[in-house]
Amino acid sequence: MSFLRSVVGKLWATIMALVAIVLLIVGLSLLRYVDYAFANPDEIKRLFIYAGVVGFLLTTFFAFFLITRVTRPLVDMKEAADRITRGDYRIRVPEVTRRDEIGQLSRAMNLMAEELEKTISALSLERDRLANVLQSLTDAVITFDADGRVDLANQQGKELLGRWSDVHWEDEAAPVEGRLPEPLMAVFRQVIESRRQLTTKLHVGSGVWSVVMAPLYQYGQLKGAVAALRDITEEELEERLRRDFLANVSHELRTPLAMLQGYSEALLDDVAATPEERRELARVIYDESVRMGRLVNDLMDLAKMEAGKLELKRGRVDLSALLERVVRKYAIPVREKRIRLTLDNRIGRLVLASGDEDRLEQVLTNLLDNAFRHSPADAEIILSAEEAELRGKPAVKLAVTDQGEGIPEQDLPRIFERFYKADKARTRGSGGTGLGLAIVKQIVDLHRGTISVTSRVGHGTRFEILLPVA
Repeated sequence: MSFLRSVVGKLWATIMALVAIVLLIVGLSLLRYVDYAFANPDEIKRLFIYAGVVGFLLTTFFAFFLITRVTRPLVDMKEAADRITRGDYRIRVPEVTRRDEIGQLSRAMNLMAEELEKTISALSLERDRLANVLQSLTDAVITFDADGRVDLANQQGKELLGRWSDVHWEDEAAPVEGRLPEPLMAVFRQVIESRRQLTTKLHVGSGVWSVVMAPLYQYGQLKGAVAALRDITEEELEERLRRDFLANVSHELRTPLAMLQGYSEALLDDVAATPEERRELARVIYDESVRMGRLVNDLMDLAKMEAGKLELKRGRVDLSALLERVVRKYAIPVREKRIRLTLDNRIGRLVLASGDEDRLEQVLTNLLDNAFRHSPADAEIILSAEEAELRGKPAVKLAVTDQGEGIPEQDLPRIFERFYKADKARTRGSGGTGLGLAIVKQIVDLHRGTISVTSRVGHGTRFEILLPVA
C-alpha cells in the first residue's frame, strides 16, 4: 500500500507541475500582449480562449502519457499474477529498464516467478519420486485421516482394501465407503489413542498380515495415521511347519531311543531268562535301530533335495524292467499279508531318455510301502503304467492304487507335507517315518514331473505320477 501511495503521489505531483508550467507559459504569453489586449478587449478574450484550449490539450496529453507509462507495467504485473494463480509459473513481466519503484517491482516479480517455478518443479519431482516409490513397494501402504477415512493408498493398498471390502466383519454390520474395515480400525484406534507406532498381526480369512501403523502429524497436530501391511501367510506357514518338524523329529527319535534304552537295560540286567527271549529283545533293538537309521537317511535326503544339493544320476531308464523289479521285491510281503499285487503295464517296453533309476525306484517303493501298510488282508494293490501327455509332450503315467482306509478329503492338500502321518488315517504306530511322501514329491519335481492323489475314506487311495518321456 505504501508503494502504491508513493506512485500515486508522484503521478499527482507530476500532473500538477504540468498544469503550473502550462499556466506559466500562458501568463508569459499574455504579458507580451498586455498593451495590445487593453486596447482590444475582444482580442484578449480570444487569447484567453486559445490559451485555455492549448493548456487543456497539453495537460491532457501529458497526463495520459504519464498515466499510461505508470499503469501499463501495473496491468502487465496483474495479468502475470493472474496466470501464476492459474498454474502458469513460466510467465514473466516484460523487462522495465526504469530504476524507479515500477522497475524495481517488475524485477522483483520476475525473480519471484522464477523462484516459484523452481520450487514448484522441485516439489513436483519429489512428489513423483514418492509416488513411484509407493507404487514400487510390494507392501500395501495406506494413509487415512483422523476419522479413519482413506486418504491415499498405493496400488497394493487399493487391491487389499478391495479384497477386504468383501469380507464380513463381526464388529461391522455394513462396511462404510472409504473407511477402514475391522479389525484394522481397531489398530487405528489404538494408534490414535496412544499416539505411538504399533506393530501387530491380523488374521483375515486364511491369510496372515503384518501391520505396522504410526501416527501422522502436521504442524504439530495429529492428522491421521499411515499403515504398511505385508502378507506373511507363507512365513507363518513355514514357521508352523518348522515347529511341527522339530516336534515330530523329537518324537520319532525319542520313541526308538527309549525302546533301545529299555531293552538294552533288560539285557544288561539279565531280565531275559532264555536264549529265545534274548534274541527277541535283540530283534526289537535291531528293528528300532533300523527305524532310526531310516529316519536319519530320509531327513538327509529331504534336506539335500530342499536345498537343491541333491544331484540326480541321470541316464536312460528302462521303465518296464524297473516296474518288474519293484514288483518282485514285494514277493515276500505279498505272501505274509495275503495281499494281491498286480502289475498293469500298458506301455510295453518304454525307455525314459533321462532319469535317475535308483530315485525312481525309491518313489515306487515308498508308494507301495504306504499301500501295503494301510491295506487290509486279501486286498488288492495295482501298479499300472500307461502313455499320457504332460505340458503337450509325450509322458508316462505311473499309478499306485490300493484298497486301504483312504485319506479324509480335508487332509489331502497336506498329504505331501513332512510328517504328515500324524493324520488319523496314518498313525505313528504304522511304522513309517512320515517323510516318504515328501521325498516322493521332491524326486518327481526333480524329474520335471507331477504327482497327484485321489482318495475316499473306506475306498482306498490312488497316487498318479506323470513323467516326461523325452
